[in-house]
Amino acid sequence: MAKPRPAKRILDSYTIKGSNKTIKPGDCVLMRQPDSSKPPYVARVESIEAGSRGSNVKVRVRWYYRPEESIGGRRQFHGAKEVFLSDHYDVQSADTIEGKCFVHSFKNYTKLDAVGNEDYFCRFEYKSATGSFIPDRIAVYHPACIDMTVEEAKKLEHFFCQSCSSQNEKKTEDSHSASRQLESKVESKRRRR
Repeated sequence: MAKPRPAKRILDSYTIKGSNKTIKPGDCVLMRQPDSSKPPYVARVESIEAGSRGSNVKVRVRWYYRPEESIGGRRQFHGAKEVFLSDHYDVQSADTIEGKCFVHSFKNYTKLDAVGNEDYFCRFEYKSATGSFIPDRIAVYHPACIDMTVEEAKKLEHFFCQSCSSQNEKKTEDSHSASRQLESKVESKRRRR
């Protein structure tokens, strides 16, 4: 007769090893990469569970992708601290959590007095299997491309930079051939630990 599987306990919180920081479902965290030369992964904790004796703590996370991790790659208008909330969920060991971070809306991010290492912003959701975004487009403004000040551009009802638009169309065409190659690799972005 097979042994019954030990029951899992849902936890309200977890204290990150080696720190006094506590995380709860809904918090954003930095998770260790296998390659220590790369920045940590960013994820939102969906739930925390432990084995019946309180050991072997696991977190169910929803991954944020950096622009360079997406099928289209990093574009000129992506911010240095921008991440995309993906539809990619995973279960990881809580031991891989390096620390807490904060993912703000773009509007709230621009209002921060000081941006810390743990601050990021998100303005897109990313569908990891298809490489599509929600919303699928945003307005991008480059007033300097046509010798206009930011103040002058703000007075316009619609502003489109023709120079940058044609460059982005070319990049989009190039990225479609790259995405066909990437689509053949439909494996998990993160390895379980």
